[in-house]
Formats: sequence, C-alpha cells, structure tokens
Amino acid sequence: MDDIILEVNGLSKNFPIRKGIFSRTVGYVRAVSDVSFSMRRGEIFGLVGESGCGKSTTGRTILNLLTPSAGSVVFNGHELFNVERKRRIDPTEMRGLRKEMQIIFQDPYASLDPRMNVGAIISEGMVKHGMYRRAEALERAKELLELCEMPAASIHKYPHEFSGGQRQRIGIARALALEPSFIVGDEPIAALDVSVQAQVLMLLQDLIAKLSLTTLFISHDLGVVRYFCDRIGVMYLGSFVEMADSEALFARPAHPYTQALLSSMPKNTPDEQKQKIILEGDVPSPANPPSGCRFHTRCRCRQEICSQQTPLLREIEPGHCVACHLA
Repeated sequence: MDDIILEVNGLSKNFPIRKGIFSRTVGYVRAVSDVSFSMRRGEIFGLVGESGCGKSTTGRTILNLLTPSAGSVVFNGHELFNVERKRRIDPTEMRGLRKEMQIIFQDPYASLDPRMNVGAIISEGMVKHGMYRRAEALERAKELLELCEMPAASIHKYPHEFSGGQRQRIGIARALALEPSFIVGDEPIAALDVSVQAQVLMLLQDLIAKLSLTTLFISHDLGVVRYFCDRIGVMYLGSFVEMADSEALFARPAHPYTQALLSSMPKNTPDEQKQKIILEGDVPSPANPPSGCRFHTRCRCRQEICSQQTPLLREIEPGHCVACHLA
C-alpha cells in the first residue's frame, strides 16, 4: 500500500548475558520477541506497557541504533535490514535515510552534550548532512527554536542554563532539524514535571500536524496515549498482546493484561476505583520467559492451554488484534 511508511516483521532483539573471566555467553535477555506491525503515513502509533517490556528497545532497533537479532524493517520502500536473508542496508544509503528518521530521547538532561551550546547542538546534523553552511544552519536553528516556543537568543546558551521542559524543547528542535518524515518519541515527557508535560505534549501535537510527521510514540502513561495516539500496541515481556485503534482499545479491551492496565487508571468515583484488577506475582525475567503465553503466570483467566501454546496475534474485529487463547 502506498500510504504505508513503515513495515516491521518478526522483529527480535536479544542481549547476551556474559559471565566468567572469558566473558562467555551463558544466555540471552530476550528484550523484544517477534514484533510485527505497520504504520500509515501521518499516523501516531503508541507503544504502551510496563517498564522493561521492550518499548524503547523496539523503537531503537527499528531506527538501526541497535543491531537486530531477527526480523526485518522496511521504511519508505527501503529495506533497512532483513536478518533472515542477511541483508543490511548500505551505510551510504542509510546515511541518506537518517535525515528521514529521528528520535526524541526520554532524558533531556542526558541527551544534550553539555560542552556544546544550543546552536551547535541543533545545527550539527544540518552541517554534517550538507543541508546548510554553518552560518545558514545557525539561522535555521533560530527558526526551529522559535517553532518549539523557545527564544532565538537561546542558541548562545548551554544545556545547564535551561529547565527540563526547555531542554526537551531543544531536543525536539534537534530532531526536527533534518526535516524528517518519521519520529520516534521515546517517552518524551516522562522525565518532566507534571505541569510541563501538558505544554510539551501540546507542542508535539501541533508540530506533528503542521509538519505531517509519522510518529511512534512510546509511553507508559495510558491517559496520554489515549489522548495523543491514533492506534495503540500493548506490549508485555517483549511481545504484543493487543493492538487496536485508540477508541476501540479503551472501550473494548480484550486481553487480560490490557484490562488490568486500564483498570489501574485513576477513576472518577470510589465505586469505579474498587473495580481495579490487581495482578498477581512479579513480571517474569526476559532471560527466562514462561512457556506458552508469557502472561499466563499472572493471568486471572489462565487455563491449561495458556502454559502450553503461544497465542498468535489474531484479529477479533476489524483493526483489533489480540494474542490470547480465550479472547
């Protein structure tokens, strides 16, 4: 389809566990396991789940910032990698695509170089990619700062002179500097004060609409995702358990894990609050995930088949997919 900008098929990422003086590999942390989805041009797709479920690793592996263990990713008609066919995009071609794919990091304190002023931080990519000469890039950096609701005079200052919200605006300006068509927002408001989160979120929403950006929005805040995203994928222990349009997911959650997540959201009345679903036990280790359904060790609806067979992500209504034997 012409409007599909990103196709992810069977994506997996394993991190080796090394021990001993010779650093032998004794196992793997299976951070992402067999993740598949596609995104339409201009869509905002949300990834939600508990901390450590593989959301950020998925985003970074798609961008080729992490080396994949399995699967393939096709962006805008270009195959970035296909592990099964031992195919990886040529570095020269990848350099050209880097302008099209950018990321907004979670921590605005760690993601900005403290030795560079704001003008250098934002203009560096434009100069490296030959888009502008340095003086022109600095002028463009001023425009981007104003677009992100920061004064143009900020280009002469250093990151330590700004608040967290201002630093994240600088990070957003840097991500927009190369005029990308696809953005990964890796929990871009999680490290900010609550009073600032709404401002940054509204800024992102305006920029996405104005610049026609396709966005993979990673978050653990269900309220934010419901407000911000067109479609949502729910992850548990490295895999998708449910995927649907935002409205359908919140109106008719089909997977027990999704139901538990939604029940944890603050409610308006004490009666609604009493309906909260409390999950049993701890999240299993991704180094040794359970057999069958990965959620069955904590599921209140589990049956014998759940521990024996891995459920496939199947469509239960148009556009609504769930990986559960009982859904």
